[in-house]
Amino acid sequence: MSENRYLSAKEAADLLVISLPTLYAYVSRGLIRSESADESKRQRRYYREDVDKLLLKKEASRNPEKMAESALHWGAPVLDSALTLILDGKLYYRGEDVAQLARTEPLEAVATLLWADDRTLWRDLFSSPPTTIALPEYLISQPAYTRLQSLLPLAAVQDFAAYDLRPETVMQTGARILALMVTALTAGFAQNSSTHALIAEKLESAWSPTDESAAEILNVALIVCADHELNASSFTARIVASTGATPYAVVMGGLAALTGVKHGGNTERVEAFLNELSAAGDVRQGIAGRLRRGEMVPGFGHKLYMEGDPRAAILFDLLRGQGRDLHFYEAVSAGVFEVIGEHPNVDFALVTVARVLNLPPDSALTLFALGRAVGWIAHALEQYRDDTLIRPRARYVGNQPWL
Repeated sequence: MSENRYLSAKEAADLLVISLPTLYAYVSRGLIRSESADESKRQRRYYREDVDKLLLKKEASRNPEKMAESALHWGAPVLDSALTLILDGKLYYRGEDVAQLARTEPLEAVATLLWADDRTLWRDLFSSPPTTIALPEYLISQPAYTRLQSLLPLAAVQDFAAYDLRPETVMQTGARILALMVTALTAGFAQNSSTHALIAEKLESAWSPTDESAAEILNVALIVCADHELNASSFTARIVASTGATPYAVVMGGLAALTGVKHGGNTERVEAFLNELSAAGDVRQGIAGRLRRGEMVPGFGHKLYMEGDPRAAILFDLLRGQGRDLHFYEAVSAGVFEVIGEHPNVDFALVTVARVLNLPPDSALTLFALGRAVGWIAHALEQYRDDTLIRPRARYVGNQPWL
């Protein structure tokens, strides 16, 4: 971890506006963790995370309404979760570095890690033949995301086991939902993979049957999308789960939220942006043109990652390692950074993957959805265990009845 994770005694005391003896009292009461800062053990360092939590509590006691409002805008945490940690520009699933998981594990193993904190369960959980359901003929010709949103309700009305919300059963339902999503995404394509193939292998068989290394890229793309703390679609999923609705309803809620252009739907903007730059022929001039028109540059920057989105870095490192032609995409990244100082985010990386592999239309968004469904189910499992309804209050600012 970066040294930014720690503070000296003076730094911690200054931030909290307390004396050093009070700081030591906080440590003795377990409010702030500390550890030896050198071999002599005379110097100690203090966890910034614990200091930040105390600062938030102080602010909440002084101005609870302001804290409640800011919590919904990239502010204070609103609930506990053991799934994903974003720290020092890195991403962790249950404490494990996502960059390492993406290099060594299939999506299925990451799913059981997030669902049950056990990577070894996946072989048993995903070993059953996938649920089969015939897509109505009219759906096969529809866009892939429409197939996703249409197939799950059809399957949900036939899957009575989904009403059983015990953890083991929810995981089984989750595995069936992922299989159904793969069915929806690969409908209309020739299928050469076995029924027991991994999810990424099934996608490769349908989408890139002549590209033997596509499955690796697809698997990594799915894993880096699996969860990202309380993003809009995952928070939606938790709200749906908190009502006691089935995992199908949870995933359908997540799919609805993901389509918005401020979330996964931003991939469509990225695609249009890249097409515009390709037509312009001059990347730098194309970027400048957008800025002159007051238009945003989609696919760059992220409020949680000042030094760049690690998910994008993971995907670009893999593509480079495979010797893929990234000249155009790296030129765009360099041009955007030169002009506005922003790094590519996961939306830009997913569109790059889809274009480099020559995937079907809208594959960036559907990959996002399939990977994130793993996280939606993980959040549902946490919410089912919590067994509380998420029901915040609104601050009324309309007409008063007595006026």
